[in-house]
Order: sequence, then structure tokens, then C-alpha cells
Amino acid sequence: MIKCVILDDELLAISYLKLLCEEIEDVEVVKAFNDPKIFLQEIENIECNVCILDIEMPGINGLQVAELISGSKKIIFTTAYKEYAAEAFDLNVVDYVRKPIKKERLARAFEKAAELLHKSLKKDFIEWNTNIGKTVIFTDQIAYVKTSEIDSRDKEILLNDGSNIVLKT
Repeated sequence: MIKCVILDDELLAISYLKLLCEEIEDVEVVKAFNDPKIFLQEIENIECNVCILDIEMPGINGLQVAELISGSKKIIFTTAYKEYAAEAFDLNVVDYVRKPIKKERLARAFEKAAELLHKSLKKDFIEWNTNIGKTVIFTDQIAYVKTSEIDSRDKEILLNDGSNIVLKT
């Protein structure tokens, strides 16, 4: 389930986006904002995984907002302006949807977001016979691997927490 937050300075645009999102399966609008400053104050306390941002807004624009939150949320831009597309994709956003927005186009953007969210949930791991039995080791836990000094067929893995595991071959 995608939980999204909408940020657009136009109330009519927010209403329309909410309506479209309600028609798209597995998408829930958690909250909507029309002020970027309030959005930035509250976004970290809201349980959501996608933010729909307008670009042209008074005070702080959507590109600046995206820079501030891009690590924690997937971003879909919705805007009437095509000239910001290159800069938007430099921020590694999910999609750039031009206004007027069609349901099918927004649904495709959410499909991309869902794929990225699914990939980020999947962790790479190896399952191996070790000195402590059959073990699952997530690759992001591995600090380094070296050949065992005791038996050159085995590999010693140093984990990020400082512990050692010997892979038996």
C-alpha cells in the first residue's frame, strides 16, 4: 500500500489529486498541505512513503522541498511546467507528471514508486554453511571478506558489528 502526502499551493489541485488517488488501487492519501513550510515541519512525523509535490509555490518551491526530504520519501512531481524536468530528475525523483493530470498517467507514476519501494525493502543476502551452522548473512552487514589463515578453502567474514564468521566450503 502506498501512503502518500500531497503538497500543492492550489486547493483545487489538491482536491483533484485526492480524487484521482482515491481511484487508484493501493494508494491512500494520508494528508495534504498547501504550505511548503508547514509540510516541512510535519513530514517526518507522518507515516508515508511517497510525496506528490507541486513545483511552483510561493516561498519555497517543490525542488527545494524535494532536496530536503529526498532521502526519506519517494517523490512524484506534478506541475504545469516542463522546464524543471531535468533538474527534478537530477534529484532522483520517481516521476514528473505534467498538469493537467490524467488518472492513467498518475497511476503509472505510482507503479514506478511501488517498484522502487519494493526493491528497497528487499535485502540482498547469502545463505552459507559457517563455523556456527547454516547462516543467513545480509550483504550490507559485511565489512570485508578474506581467505582464512587456517584453511585456504574457507573465507573469513568480518561483520560491521565486529564479529567474525568463517564460511565453510
